[in-house]
Amino acid sequence: MTHSLAAHIRVRMFALAGVLALGSPLFAQTSSTKTDDGLNLRFANGIAAVAEAKIITVDDIRREIAPMVPEIQRTSRNEQEFNRRLEALQDDTIQALVDRVLIVKDFYSDEKRRIPASYVDNAVDENIINEFEGDRSKFLAYLRARGLTLREYRREVEEDIIYQYMRGQKRKSATVVSPVQVQTFYDENKEEFYQEDSVHLRLIQFTRKDGRTDSDLLTLAARVQARLDVGHSFEDIAKEVSEDSRRSRGGDWGWLNRSGLKKEFSDPVFELSAGQATNPILLPEGVYILFAEDRKFAGIMPINDVREQIERALISREARSAQEQWLERLRRNSYVKLY
Repeated sequence: MTHSLAAHIRVRMFALAGVLALGSPLFAQTSSTKTDDGLNLRFANGIAAVAEAKIITVDDIRREIAPMVPEIQRTSRNEQEFNRRLEALQDDTIQALVDRVLIVKDFYSDEKRRIPASYVDNAVDENIINEFEGDRSKFLAYLRARGLTLREYRREVEEDIIYQYMRGQKRKSATVVSPVQVQTFYDENKEEFYQEDSVHLRLIQFTRKDGRTDSDLLTLAARVQARLDVGHSFEDIAKEVSEDSRRSRGGDWGWLNRSGLKKEFSDPVFELSAGQATNPILLPEGVYILFAEDRKFAGIMPINDVREQIERALISREARSAQEQWLERLRRNSYVKLY
């Protein structure tokens, strides 16, 4: 469990709702694909599931997965892998659509919970602007293509608001982790917090514009060095004279690892201590002076540097667990038939 969570720290993952977020039925999906998705073969009668009184059809699934199929096709190494990943996506989508029905039902189980009509109206208006470029005729054409009335579409919008609200409420139920939990996770997964040598890099560049020679470039660089020697700010000098694309930021390139820099830069800059600058580095594209605003050295990062990161990951794990328990309860107490 802890190793899996550490992976979530390194790579940002989609939340459980990602399947629906990418292919929401509220969004106009007019693109089509010639790829056989196999849904008609899997579900010969056109029905994938029934959740309460809601029938989930192959068209519902196809509308949700359509934006994701090209990417799966592009990144699959062969047809067998594509078919496996496509079927897994279909299964996840079916479960997400079922859960959506059950979540909406759970919302309405409390008679005090209702979505104001004005909220739905505003959401419909925003969808028309964002998804149909504000063109109501395109919106109405979309409704006709799907065989929906405006009332049915408003119902979908309302259910989407409910779905997002209910999931958000469950995520809020796990918002605090203790210092002991953070320390335990850190101690058990220290290898996950190894960092390379890194430098907060600023640089000044002079290009070879106007036919500048090596001698011209080195003269310009020497003037910068002279100003640094008497205590001028590297950032201020960069803003004044650098011809680099980040001149307005004082030549600030942020934190960079050794592996992220070419050798001509990494070798000299990682010899610096914080607050030091390199000698001029002459390259075909111009001359550079690099400045180490700050340094971090290879090794395990201190817990205080990663505490917030761990807290976010632990909260995310607890939220996923609470959410899954909630969904399992809804599934047990509802009528669901998967085909």
